[in-house]
Amino acid sequence: MADPSSYRPKPGQIPDSPGVYKFRDEHGRVIYVGKAKSLRQRLANYFQDLAGLHPRTRTMVTTAASVEWTVVSTEVEALQLEYSWIKEFDPRFNVKYRDDKSYPYLAVTLGEEFPRVQVMRGAKKKGVRYFGPYAHAWAIRETVDLLLRVFPVRTCSAGVFKRSAQIGRPCLLGYIGKCSAPCVGRISPEDHRELAEEFCDFMAGRTGAHLRRLERQMQEAAEEMEYERAARLRDDIGALKRAMEKSAVVLADATDADLIAVAEDELEAAVQIFHVRGGRVRGQRGWVTDKVEAVTTGDLIEHALQQLYGEERGDAVPKEVLVPALPDPVEPVAQWLTHRRGSQVSLRIPQRGDKRDLMATVARNAQQALALHKTKRASDLTTRSRALEEIAQALDLDTVPLRIECFDISHLQGEDVVASMVVFEDGLARKSEYRRFQIKGFAGQDDVRSMHEVIGRRFRRYLQEKQKSGEWGEEPTAEERQPEGEPSGLSSLEPTEAPSDTPTDDSADGSPDRLTDEDGRPKRFAYPPQLVVVDGGAPQVAAARRAMDELGIDDVAVCGLAKRLEEVWLPGEDDPVVLPRSSEGLYLLQRVRDEAHRFAITYQRSKRGKRLKASPLDAVPGLGETRRQALLKHFGSLKKLRAATVEEICQVPGVGRKTAETLAAALAGAAPSAPAVNTATGEIIEDDGAPPAALSAERGQDR
Repeated sequence: MADPSSYRPKPGQIPDSPGVYKFRDEHGRVIYVGKAKSLRQRLANYFQDLAGLHPRTRTMVTTAASVEWTVVSTEVEALQLEYSWIKEFDPRFNVKYRDDKSYPYLAVTLGEEFPRVQVMRGAKKKGVRYFGPYAHAWAIRETVDLLLRVFPVRTCSAGVFKRSAQIGRPCLLGYIGKCSAPCVGRISPEDHRELAEEFCDFMAGRTGAHLRRLERQMQEAAEEMEYERAARLRDDIGALKRAMEKSAVVLADATDADLIAVAEDELEAAVQIFHVRGGRVRGQRGWVTDKVEAVTTGDLIEHALQQLYGEERGDAVPKEVLVPALPDPVEPVAQWLTHRRGSQVSLRIPQRGDKRDLMATVARNAQQALALHKTKRASDLTTRSRALEEIAQALDLDTVPLRIECFDISHLQGEDVVASMVVFEDGLARKSEYRRFQIKGFAGQDDVRSMHEVIGRRFRRYLQEKQKSGEWGEEPTAEERQPEGEPSGLSSLEPTEAPSDTPTDDSADGSPDRLTDEDGRPKRFAYPPQLVVVDGGAPQVAAARRAMDELGIDDVAVCGLAKRLEEVWLPGEDDPVVLPRSSEGLYLLQRVRDEAHRFAITYQRSKRGKRLKASPLDAVPGLGETRRQALLKHFGSLKKLRAATVEEICQVPGVGRKTAETLAAALAGAAPSAPAVNTATGEIIEDDGAPPAALSAERGQDR
């Protein structure tokens, strides 16, 4: 690990001008490429105190051993040079999009003497006009089959074309009228090229002229009583319209635009692009990337634009590019797109109307693509097996952890402290085994004490049930199945409806746990895991290990996964275990940790909602949600509002004297001696806590 100060340029050495910079490691490999409006200001950000850097940026600067830069004249040149260097050096810390599939294109080989229409995949070639991409190759073939009736362009391979020319007979398509048979000289090279260009015009969205021309020819043939020719032209028009119907009309004004949407989480991002030509969706494609650097949505959009249009022909860039967030700064990117196209390109965020609705559709596709990508990785048996083996090897376990339990603590500024336990068996979530806990006593004041309590309760229950059942001997009684104060079973991840005799909360009411496994046995804590994962670093891991040692549990491994650098911590170790970013084992641990975090926050928010459900302000006539929030924000708590005078209440914006008098009378009539009660725990709710408005603002601080 290098010290950034060892290769930091001397003061005044870095120019204050636009440019592109490269970080290299000790072996001379380029690990990061970036651009800047001012090289001096941008590079200075990398050499500040390491504690102030983003974790991934910190990893990059400590991996690097040198930095170099190239000065350019404009930001547009910097953008172009950055793209070229990223393509050339493939730096590990830059965003790299990868196709989630190999998309087929409809291609017309205009570079040949007799252009050919075909399906193509892979890298694009010079002299070929591409349309798409399409989701399936059969969709291209259906479209081409319809259009060959009107535009009988060559579709055969070079071998078939040469063989037909040698024997002087065309292939079957030439006999049935779906090929103009240039191989045997039925059409000149010039006329065949004109036919191919008309085919390209139609596919590019310029359909109206061709339809009007055919309709005019059909009318002329009918007037001249050439009814067979008129019928053939009528069928040609029908074929063109059927081909057009395969692409849904999404924008009524015949807009040419590309719509780009991004779905992302902390680790990965999915990009979806809809290509709209002539108001119709002509193609769709998507990418997925690992977020190996600190990037915003605007940065992801900029990288997507570079990859999408970096090697395209100018006419592939549409007049409009609609995005969910603009790069910062946006002007160089817009100028670069304009330069690529050769005319003005509008790069903007759709605000209203059909374009905004279509952008929402693209965003839904991006969300589904990200979810599908994660599901594919999770559902693959070979991948799951490799992930478990990597975890066992990294943590030095005797066997692979077939059952993993993960614990997370969630609270809002020390209130409503809860914990979650999620279970993964064979690398897949077993949601019927999920549990949730209320933290007792004063442990909620810090995560370490809370983690110690939860782990102790879980394994104390494990020892109790193992002892009571005599190592799976006799069935425990209803009272034994849920001792007072312990959480009950949970039938699903987020139960909304449950049988009346099935507790869905963890309230300490002593009600029996009637949920059963497939074999009829009650669901219990008596299934020990091979690995316990806690959300946190060394302190949380030490607390979990201490709780298990106090109970004499020495056959269950413990580790922690810290969010910032995704480091794996082991008990008693000063340094963490760092798994490679591409490790399937790390990916599985991240999924387990994220699921425990999501489950804990869901429960914590539901408890908070119950606690804040009843408020004396709800019953005041004429007092809406906006003014209720304004009152609570102004006074800070319901207790202070109750003590305020009518004049003080009138000082709140939007509250008149009549409303203030009604409110004061209502609060005076609400007996303070009868406070609200938490329906889940039976605890009295103090009314001087944070108001709902503040809680809404603080939701982002949930843990």
